[in-house]
Amino acid sequence: MASEFTVVFALYPDVTQLDFTGPLEVLARLPQAHIVLASTRGGDLTASGMTIANLRPLAQVSECALLCVPGGFGCSAAMEDSEYLRGLQRLAAQARYVTSVCTGSLLLGAAGLLRGRRAACHWAFRELLPLFGAIPDPGRVVRDGQVFTGGGVTAGIDMALAVFAEVAGDDHAQAVQLAMEYAPEPPFAAGRPETAPPEIVATVRQRFERVWPQRRAAAERAAQSMTSDFAQAQRV
Repeated sequence: MASEFTVVFALYPDVTQLDFTGPLEVLARLPQAHIVLASTRGGDLTASGMTIANLRPLAQVSECALLCVPGGFGCSAAMEDSEYLRGLQRLAAQARYVTSVCTGSLLLGAAGLLRGRRAACHWAFRELLPLFGAIPDPGRVVRDGQVFTGGGVTAGIDMALAVFAEVAGDDHAQAVQLAMEYAPEPPFAAGRPETAPPEIVATVRQRFERVWPQRRAAAERAAQSMTSDFAQAQRV
């Protein structure tokens, strides 16, 4: 690539840090990569107990070759942050690639960027995708056109390597994987509900049930708002 390749991570309060730091570690190695961390208001925000400082306001980000939207417990509020969603729409319109990790796909959906597209999401919240006209896919990394979506948290590294290969070629992507020694060997076969022991699945589902009503309600409101905006645009 002859020119700078700007990768924008669109963050928000209570984002899951590995959702963006995993892909960042991969994508920062792209030739001519320029990494931008941004949020609605810029400044500092909290992610998994960490403070991420000196973020750019989304409105001040003018270049975007690749947009990455992470997930996190704060995604319910972000789904109803109209300024944040407008930022995603504007950047996605110019990006060569639009990507997400975990429940970040719900935010792409709320921004109207997944209509008719297959998309991945964290397994516990995948069923919310149809609210936005998306087609849920259980894949760890799902590509539909220039949109790449990853499943829960750790899938962000896989997603980023898939995009890296698309941009810079398989050999370069494999070299990055080797340099990172990305060769997962988890101690348990409990990374997906299909393989985890039933009692573990039940325990984790119970934990997610605490946020489920709020998240579903936020997704329904965001979907309604998206539908209303689309209908208004059609009338103009």
